[in-house]
Amino acid sequence: MSDDDFDYGFEYEGSDNEEDVVDVENEYYTAKSQRDTPDTALASFQKIVNDETSRGEQGEFGFKALKQMTKLTFKLGRYDEALAHYKTLLTYTKKAVTRNVAEKAINRILDYVSADTGLGLDKMQEFYEVTMSALEEQKNERLSTKTNLKLAKLWLDRREYARLNKILKELHAQCAPSDDGADVDSSKGTTQLEVYALEIQMYGEMKNNKKLREIYEKSLRVRSAIPHPRIQGVIRECGGKMYMSEKDWGKAQIDFFEAFKAYDEAGSPQRIQVLKYLVLAHMLTESDIDPFDSQETKPYKNDREISAMTALVDAYQRRSVHEAEKILRTNRETIMDDPFIRGYIDDVLRSLRTQWILEIIKPYTRIEVSYLARQLGISDEQVEEIIVALILDDRIAGRIDQVTGRLDLDKHTAVETRRYQALDSWTAQLTALHTQLINKASQAGQDRSGPGGSVGAAPWTTGGASEVWA
Repeated sequence: MSDDDFDYGFEYEGSDNEEDVVDVENEYYTAKSQRDTPDTALASFQKIVNDETSRGEQGEFGFKALKQMTKLTFKLGRYDEALAHYKTLLTYTKKAVTRNVAEKAINRILDYVSADTGLGLDKMQEFYEVTMSALEEQKNERLSTKTNLKLAKLWLDRREYARLNKILKELHAQCAPSDDGADVDSSKGTTQLEVYALEIQMYGEMKNNKKLREIYEKSLRVRSAIPHPRIQGVIRECGGKMYMSEKDWGKAQIDFFEAFKAYDEAGSPQRIQVLKYLVLAHMLTESDIDPFDSQETKPYKNDREISAMTALVDAYQRRSVHEAEKILRTNRETIMDDPFIRGYIDDVLRSLRTQWILEIIKPYTRIEVSYLARQLGISDEQVEEIIVALILDDRIAGRIDQVTGRLDLDKHTAVETRRYQALDSWTAQLTALHTQLINKASQAGQDRSGPGGSVGAAPWTTGGASEVWA
């Protein structure tokens, strides 16, 4: 936070004497120049505040001085002093400065406080509680809600779920949902979605899929909100992760795509990470369509962070198992270092190996399991597990001979068998139609020739009906 961030440059109203205005301004900037000797600077800032107090005034430079004192003492680790200065500063927000200036200062101080990892959680919460008390006294409901959301995000980032739950309950009460939970007051719908987004993230981190699904579905029913696209991105990303945990790859792909579009609209860097998740889900659906064919994803196909995933998709679609494994090894930073992606790489490799086995066994009626294992670079047991799954899913017709260690296949796989069955059914229908036409033609000929006569064959049977339909 820059030292000049707190300079707002408005007219000083604390004195009618222009010389006094110049003097207090000079004192303020002199105090700022003494920050290399903090105690000297603090004494100078305190003098500005004391002078205003003695005149019964609260003005711009006293407000600025208190901000600098809060910052300096906080930086020195003197948290109790910082809190005392901050409490005094909050009294200035009632009438000494405009609401916009006050809100900006409060938000920046709270951001500064939240970023300090050395501050104890109880002391940090105290900063927020004194803020909330001041805002409630001033009836600033909008900033009060924003402050609560900021604190909730802080507890989420620090995995303080008990503290987070308490804040979420307060926020839900402020949003006042309807009895059926399907919608909320239109003026608070956007806030409700922000609260849902925080809850969804919390339950996602806690691996509580039951509660996650409940809140996720509630969030999709909110219609009276115009949320920031980043919030929609968070909700959809968590929804995609939920579906991935349930191995519902298709629904996960849809949610990740919606999350990517939302993050892209918001200009959030999270769009790159979610695009990786989208590609991951796409591969697991075993689709042959390039996920970068859409107009939304195409511009990112050659992005440096995405190039490894692009190469992985290409290897997947070519059923190149070894190349895919090499890509994973050589791109650990952009692929394997993400815990979420790493958790599903085994599923991707299994899917790829399954597709490879289906391709390789097509011309065979018998093939050794050990041969497939050697080609894939995995154990015989892993190959057997894949083959058993294929047999149970009716994707191939055959059995494993445990004695010889071979896979014995029927002449046609189950898929091919179904294809031939369909052809047989079609042929039978054509034969029946052929018979009906011949019978009708024969009956028509008899009708025209009369008893004991014939006018010859119908023109469409010239050369024999069997030749026509052969």
